[in-house]
Amino acid sequence: MSSVQPCGVSDDERRPPTNDLLEIAQRGLALKPKRLPSWLFYDERGSALFERICEQPEYYLCRCEIALMAEHAQSVADTLGSEVRLVEYGSGNAHKTSMLLQHLQSPVAYVPVEISPEPLRQSVERLAVEFASLPLQPLCADFSKPLRLPIPPRAPRRTVLYFPGSTIGNFENREAATLLRKMRNEMGDAGGILIGVDLKKDPAVIEAAYNDRARVTAAFTLNMLTRLNREIGSNFELSGFAHRAHYNPMAGRIETYIVSRREQQVKVGRVNVPFHEDEAMQVEYSCKYSLADFAALAARAGLAVQQVWTDPEKMFSLQYLVRAGTRIH
Repeated sequence: MSSVQPCGVSDDERRPPTNDLLEIAQRGLALKPKRLPSWLFYDERGSALFERICEQPEYYLCRCEIALMAEHAQSVADTLGSEVRLVEYGSGNAHKTSMLLQHLQSPVAYVPVEISPEPLRQSVERLAVEFASLPLQPLCADFSKPLRLPIPPRAPRRTVLYFPGSTIGNFENREAATLLRKMRNEMGDAGGILIGVDLKKDPAVIEAAYNDRARVTAAFTLNMLTRLNREIGSNFELSGFAHRAHYNPMAGRIETYIVSRREQQVKVGRVNVPFHEDEAMQVEYSCKYSLADFAALAARAGLAVQQVWTDPEKMFSLQYLVRAGTRIH
């Protein structure tokens, strides 16, 4: 029978108390240019919309990552070795994780780290059936903050931090290096990081992924305003705003904005926030890397790329990082 530890949720910056959220929104809207944090996307509806984005034909990332895992999961598992404790950052529904867990030899435990309690509960219930003998130790937490990992049921040969998808791309370079350094500390001396990295490619392909014809991504972006209206009582009129995402080739990233369709004012707490027509509020970056780019970023965090796997189209990569100066077999 699977061993599942209970999951408790605590307030943190990603799911702050209402007064803190009001302060975060007011501070971001006072900046020039205006900016709101991308974690605001992921309320219950936002998480469901993101699942739909992954199903859109233009959104190559999920398709390519699944193709990569279908082809290379055994090789990945062989590289990680036996007796691994697998800690997944932002586990969500953990569907890709199942593909890896099927190939791992005698894993010690799986620790999904997820801020949203409902997706975490559902994925743990499913995995408990699929992997009945695997100890599951779910942790409701913000992975960008220091983590207190649960005590494993037995000593692992190594701890591997699994960060699939392309979430590392949502962090600017300095923040990404800081996060990788934090992961380096959490994995321990013998550990490693298994991380999904979206690769640079035709800008038209990248832009289409964030501007799907069904406009699911647009609904996902604007849901941020719906969440603010609900949680802090602001009065954004969704019809007055639009989604805009474009690829900045110099910075190597998608830049996503919420754009005001007209001159207007929005009440946020006791503050009236003015918007000019066509004023763009930045809500997300999604960085794309060459293999050399990402190796350089890893090096800034004291890490070295030991192995890289790509999908057949070479659009997406999964990379295994270890401490610089070590080579783990």
